[in-house]
Order: sequence, then structure tokens, then C-alpha cells
Amino acid sequence: MRDRCPEVDKDALDAQVKDRKIQEAAEKARNEELANEMKRNDKMMCMLEERQKCNIRNTNKAVSDFQKNFQQPETRREFDLSDPQALKKDRPARLSDNDPRCTVSGLQKFMGEDLNYAQRTKFQKEQLREWSLQQQRDYKNALADKKYLDDLHDKNRIELDRKTMEQQRLEEETRRAVCAAIKDFNKSQAAELAERKRLDKRQKMKDDMDEISSQLQGDLLSENPDQAISSFGTHRVITDRWKGMNQDQLMAIRSFQQQQVLEKLRLKEEERQRDAEWDRQSMQAARAQLILERHQARQNRECRQALDSINAQLSQEQKSKNIYLKEEEYSNCPTSQYFAQFNTTSR
Repeated sequence: MRDRCPEVDKDALDAQVKDRKIQEAAEKARNEELANEMKRNDKMMCMLEERQKCNIRNTNKAVSDFQKNFQQPETRREFDLSDPQALKKDRPARLSDNDPRCTVSGLQKFMGEDLNYAQRTKFQKEQLREWSLQQQRDYKNALADKKYLDDLHDKNRIELDRKTMEQQRLEEETRRAVCAAIKDFNKSQAAELAERKRLDKRQKMKDDMDEISSQLQGDLLSENPDQAISSFGTHRVITDRWKGMNQDQLMAIRSFQQQQVLEKLRLKEEERQRDAEWDRQSMQAARAQLILERHQARQNRECRQALDSINAQLSQEQKSKNIYLKEEEYSNCPTSQYFAQFNTTSR
């Protein structure tokens, strides 16, 4: 499609900008009014919260004073369970292993908790000491055995290294002998190859001289036109022997090229006519699209004006409702006497 430059309705654009600015100003005023209302509500909530905290603090203080003056720990029925002097007042759990108070159901005596615990512990420590000494002796014997095995291993490794070095020396001598034999064989091969190359070079020079003589006396260099005629027909030639076309063949080719030029000019004229018709149709489609866009913009502007009118009406109703709530519904503010009637008892 060709490039086009549609016209711009400046008045419509200016009207859209003006409507947009009016809408933004109205929205900004509404947001500021809502922000101020939220600030007043937050301030009132902070005051009420501070008053509630003060009342709770006074109530907790009164409860604490009452418990301190009229609910002493010694007067409680369960004081014996948390008496700090209970251990000083109480007797030991048992006086001996045969204490009659140590019954089965009392759970005061278990295995290993007899009064001979100190002597039994001393005997167990002596037994552990003997066991530890025995383990140390076993450990020393194990270290000695390990040292003997390590020494034996080192001796075997040294002997193995000596045998390996001897084997490497024998392999080195064998390798030197093989290399000497290979060197002699390579020398003989090189001499034979040089002789063969010399004979091949002489034969190649003889063949080249025969080829040059054959070419000089052949049809290729003598430019014989009959040599290019193929055995498959007179209309076919042998490319490596063909020396060019004659005048009749050249005239036929030029005539055919002139026909091709005329045919190409005719095709270009048809393409130019098709492009002109396509441009005309494109301009018509662009003009119809511009008319449709202007109509759509006009409808959008009318819808936007109707929406602005509805929004203004809703804003006025919201303002009236806020004035009614402020002056009628929320006119009676609670006093401190109203909050003082709560939390007046300890329960």
C-alpha cells in the first residue's frame, strides 16, 4: 500500500484535551476531599484509642492494688504447693535402704540408688582402669605388628624396584638394536626410492614431449571448424573444440533478443497500469477510513460528555450525603462518662 497523509481535526483534538483537563481537575478535587475526610477520621480514632488505653491502664492498676492488699499469697488454699520454705520444713525421702516409708508404690528406691553407691562406683572405676590398661597394651602390640609388616613391605618393594630397573635396562638395549636395524633398512629404501623417482621423471619428460608434438599437429591448435561438430547432430557441438558462432547464428540471436526487449516493455506498461489502479483504490479506502474515524470520534465525544454529566450528578449526591451524615447522623459525640461505665469490676 502506498504512503498516505490523512487530515487532522485540530478542533476535535483541542476539545478532547479540554475535556480531559476538566475531568482531571474534578477527580483531583474529589480525591483531596476524600483525603481530608480520612485525616479527620484517623485523628478521631487516635483520640479514642488513647482514651481506651488510659482506661485499661487504670483498671489494671486498680486490680493490682486489690490483689496486693486483699489477696496475699499466705491466704491462698494452694500455698503449700508453692511455699519457698517447703524444702526446709520437709523430711528426707528415706533414712536408710530398709526405711519402712520406701514402699513399692512410693517409688522412692530404684536399682542403683542404694546408699552403697560410693563404694560400688569406686570398684567400677578400678575395673575400668584395668580394662583401659589392657587396651593400651593391646594397642602397643598392634603398633609393633604393624611396624614389622611395614618394614617387610618396604623390603619387598625395594627388591621389586631393582628387578624392574634391570628389566628396563634390557628393554633399552633391545630397543637400540631394533632402531639400528630400522635405520639401515630406511637408508636402503631411500636409495631405491630416489632411483625410482629418477626413472619416473625421465619417462614423464618423454611422454610430455610426445603430447606436445601431438597437440601441435592436431585439429585443436590448427582451429579446424569441422572438429567441433558433434556426432549426435549438427545442432550440437563439442565445447572443448568449438571456436565460436558464424554471422548467421549471431544475427538470429540478436533478433531474438530484440523480441525479448519489446516483450519486457509491454509487461512493464501493464504493471504500471495495475499500480495506478491499485493506488486509486487505496486512496478511496483511505478516504472512507478517515470519514469512519471522524464519525467514531464524534460518538466517543458525545458518550464522554454524557458520562461526565452523570459523574457530576453522582458527586453532588455524594457531597449531600456526607453533609447529612456529618450534621445529622454523627452530631452526638460520646463523652468520657459513656466510656467510664465499662471495666468497673475485677471480673
